[in-house]
Amino acid sequence: MLKLLSLLLLKDVQKEREPHVYLSKEEVKEKIQSYNSSVTDKLKMTLNANGIYTGFIKVQMELCRPITVQSSQSQGRCAHSNNETAFYLPDGCVNTLHISSTNTVREVIEALLKKFFVADNPAKFALYKRCHKEDQVYTCKLSDQEHPLYLRLVAGPRTEMLSFVLREHETGEVMWEAFSIPELQNFLRILDKEENEQLQILKKRYAAYRDKLEEALGGVWKPG
Repeated sequence: MLKLLSLLLLKDVQKEREPHVYLSKEEVKEKIQSYNSSVTDKLKMTLNANGIYTGFIKVQMELCRPITVQSSQSQGRCAHSNNETAFYLPDGCVNTLHISSTNTVREVIEALLKKFFVADNPAKFALYKRCHKEDQVYTCKLSDQEHPLYLRLVAGPRTEMLSFVLREHETGEVMWEAFSIPELQNFLRILDKEENEQLQILKKRYAAYRDKLEEALGGVWKPG
């Protein structure tokens, strides 16, 4: 629950989308050569004869709600419902995808979910770009029809200049009606478990305080 609330309260600084500038085949070739000369992790781009280019993008998963997968594929803290399991992805999980310049944001989201065996509706998720400019960080939700590899090419290979983040479609109010009954039941089980864990932590903390106070009182009020 703490993870859920903390991520929901994050406020994104929205940046106006930069217009898509059409690049000629020669300009694309030059940019790819420049891009590949700066790559340090061997994840280079390749230009095909038809003008379509392929390459890699890295996407950080910042999901505050559990994802639903087939139980045989799941790992970590989870709650079961028939053949499906809801669980949290580890914080800071990063996935690398090989895509082409024709792949859209929606197709990238679907590929990410497929790679993690996620059964949730892709419409629940959105892809964001995170940019660094003038010592500030800007986060902007990408439209479904934008092309991530083009953005990667224009920005260059440095993730400090541009990175991609997958989040739930809404970062403000949770759209609970978009979830199925089994998913909501799994969420309740997980929240109940987290609530009990936090309650036990609080009980232990106050029990320790009580012991220290009683010990202090025993040292002050000694019988005469």
